[in-house]
Amino acid sequence: MTWFFFILLSTMTVGGALGVVSTRNVVHAALFLLVSLLAVAGLYVLLLTEFLALVQIFIYGGAIIIVLLFAIMLTRSREYPRISDNGQWPLAAVAALAFFGLLTASFVVNNPGAVERSRVPFATLGRSLFTDWALPFEIASLVLLIALIGAIVIARGEGKRA
Repeated sequence: MTWFFFILLSTMTVGGALGVVSTRNVVHAALFLLVSLLAVAGLYVLLLTEFLALVQIFIYGGAIIIVLLFAIMLTRSREYPRISDNGQWPLAAVAALAFFGLLTASFVVNNPGAVERSRVPFATLGRSLFTDWALPFEIASLVLLIALIGAIVIARGEGKRA
């Protein structure tokens, strides 16, 4: 039964990723990204890492997608060239296929089914996050705040200063 859910969630992840890169609508791409991120959260549940699944849903599925949609709404898409006008897409396709081959080879060589999984208690994880990793989380939140403020400043334009 676990293999069925693994195949289902991995198909949703890859399908969402293909939807992100193949759609021409940026909002649809953000929604495909949300599908892919939620499927990755399901894969984390299969790996018995419930905390990472919750972080994946709350941080990536919620906050990052909302910031991405705000950035889409605040930028002027008329100023940017169309994706189909980019002449580098064949090189990007070759690089993506090479990366996929590398990941497949590492998956086959490492045999993840042979590893014994174990749970980490939430108390240990929480203690580590609030002692060892508090400063990096604060720095990441400041970087996201600066990026959002930058998107607002760019969207306002030169002649609209208050």
